[in-house]
Amino acid sequence: MMKLLTSILALAVVGLVAVALIVLLPVGKTPVQQGARDFTPADRQGEYVARLADCAACHSTEGGKPFAGGHAIASPFGTIWSTNITPDPETGIGSYTLDDFRAALYDGLRKDGTHLYPAMPYENYRNISEEDVRALYQHFMNEVEPISKQTKETRLTFPFNQRWSIRVWNWVVLGDAGFRPRYNDLVLDRGAYIVEALGHCGACHSPRNRFFAQDGTDAAAQAFLTGGEIDGWPAPSLRGSASAVTNWRAEELKTFLASGRNSHSGVTGVMATVVQDSTQFLTDKDLNAVVAYLRNISGAGAQLPARNDEKAKQTIALLNFADASMGLGPRLYLDNCNGCHFTNGKGAKGVFPELDGNAMVVARQSGGLIDVILNGARMPSTQSYPMRLAMPSFRDRLSDEEVAALATFLRQSWSNNAGLVDESAVAARRQKLAAH
Repeated sequence: MMKLLTSILALAVVGLVAVALIVLLPVGKTPVQQGARDFTPADRQGEYVARLADCAACHSTEGGKPFAGGHAIASPFGTIWSTNITPDPETGIGSYTLDDFRAALYDGLRKDGTHLYPAMPYENYRNISEEDVRALYQHFMNEVEPISKQTKETRLTFPFNQRWSIRVWNWVVLGDAGFRPRYNDLVLDRGAYIVEALGHCGACHSPRNRFFAQDGTDAAAQAFLTGGEIDGWPAPSLRGSASAVTNWRAEELKTFLASGRNSHSGVTGVMATVVQDSTQFLTDKDLNAVVAYLRNISGAGAQLPARNDEKAKQTIALLNFADASMGLGPRLYLDNCNGCHFTNGKGAKGVFPELDGNAMVVARQSGGLIDVILNGARMPSTQSYPMRLAMPSFRDRLSDEEVAALATFLRQSWSNNAGLVDESAVAARRQKLAAH
């Protein structure tokens, strides 16, 4: 974190020296048309594009009006509050012209010229086609209900409250605008366009570089979609032999995106809102395109790493025998988890997720696992699976020591081989959650 802060401060200093020159430099260029009409519904294109771009996830709050803003977005520099993007002329974007709207998407600029924080994923949105920009604009101006709602103002501490320095960040980080088809395959190019541009998957699933920019925004970058972190939660890698994309069959990945669950896993955390507000509404063709693209860049079909079946058998034997002298971790598992996830850690297909090999369980960051144990989890209601299955919260039932012991057991049992969870890490997450 100190290295990151140092990099940001260094950028700010550079900006103070160079701002007079940089302010004269243009940021964006005209994008290349993507134009895959075969994939987009002929009616209500703008609404569909808004689904693909997942605008609702950040610009809506639970129980609030769609797109009226006020959603809290955690960042390493403080809380960023999402804006009202309904067509209300006073508190929303009702006075925006098409050019103003495009500038927000491509360059992160408000109508008054103020720079938006990069929590708005314009690193990715700048590759949206002109056709889709116009469809989005038409949708928000003519089909979204105008809501008069003044949202909280984002107030970060110095130097991150100096928005002029974001132009320096843009100058250093942003490449040319516009998606450029490169596969000579309509399906793969469509999948790339959704994942890289509209779906902005890299905003969560790619690591950040020293400037806190996405470490690559397309598959040409080696780090693209190799895993990220959101407020302590792991966003798992979507590339490589250990990823779910490689380990799941194509139909299983498609089912997960469409419903939030499959025979291996169930969606949690930020991804739950992505499924709820975005991916469940994708057309069958678009789902197939996304799956084809992800499997193409992940190397699906390659030889998978061997699983430690002997270790898994030992865990199952330990839990089945249930000796009174067993450690705290397995005892807590039998008392609290076994009824749904079973001694083999495989859960129930489409109902209770697997824990053996679960990406969140074995992630480098244990924050997501700790949060789920403390707060529970709830799968979204989708068109194909309307029932909202829920895991209960254990924060009032288990102490910090017990949560740490249980989490450690999960991360080191069956074929899992992840690090220990310290009691202090649980205490810190509990305190953070209480503050929220």
